[in-house]
Amino acid sequence: MSSIEQHKNDHSASQKTTVLVTGANGQLGMTFRKLEVEYSQLNFVFMDTQALDITNEEEIKRVFMELRPDYCINCAAYTNVERAEDEPEKAFLINAEAVLDLANVCKVHQTILVHISTDYVFDGQKTTPYTVNDTPNPINVYGESKLKGELNIKDTLDRYFIIRTSWLYSKIYGKNFYRNIVALAKDKKELAITDTQTGCPTDAKHLAQYILGLITNQDDNYGVHHYSDKEVMSWYDFAKLILKENNIQNTRLIKRNNYKTKAERPVYSVLE
Repeated sequence: MSSIEQHKNDHSASQKTTVLVTGANGQLGMTFRKLEVEYSQLNFVFMDTQALDITNEEEIKRVFMELRPDYCINCAAYTNVERAEDEPEKAFLINAEAVLDLANVCKVHQTILVHISTDYVFDGQKTTPYTVNDTPNPINVYGESKLKGELNIKDTLDRYFIIRTSWLYSKIYGKNFYRNIVALAKDKKELAITDTQTGCPTDAKHLAQYILGLITNQDDNYGVHHYSDKEVMSWYDFAKLILKENNIQNTRLIKRNNYKTKAERPVYSVLE
């Protein structure tokens, strides 16, 4: 049974709030799947990129016409910061142009869009946490494409939530820093980790619960929101915490302050 057919069966039995989750096979999308049972008052429809390619406007229109979702949580995104420098067209296609199409269709169906954005819309020059009123100034292609997506939503919709988050990770899903450190520590006795960037690692489960709280409480404080976990640290500090949490004692961490990347990264990207 397809996601849409399942939705029709569920919707006919009850008038639950319908929540469409795009990019549902990513780490955040999978986290929403795991939380589905806890939020039984919501009727979730999960669609990965094969079920709904958000770069295909006609597909978006077809799915929304059949589902008529109350909310759309857009977890579909181009997130490879390094590769974006080499393929900016693809980054902007997914993170900006497709988001505009999604916003336009949300407007037609009066669907509230919940869009995931990033701390990388800022340049990292501040030394105090970034507020929602601070002026974005991205310093890499990924950040530029995500900011353009934000602007497209603001220009199109009145009812939306843009949720900027930082250093997102899941302990059980996807490719991310947390899972990479655990995997590397199994094979290597020494790991060199940069300590030149400061931010707030954010557990995907906490972000998902925050978003579902907005929906279940029918929050109407629309606009840009910042959400991250509270502890401020460097990547080195985070790696140290990961090893401790997983009781990994045979791997030594060394600080690396000359870590070179193709994409420039914000030195400080703590969100208030």
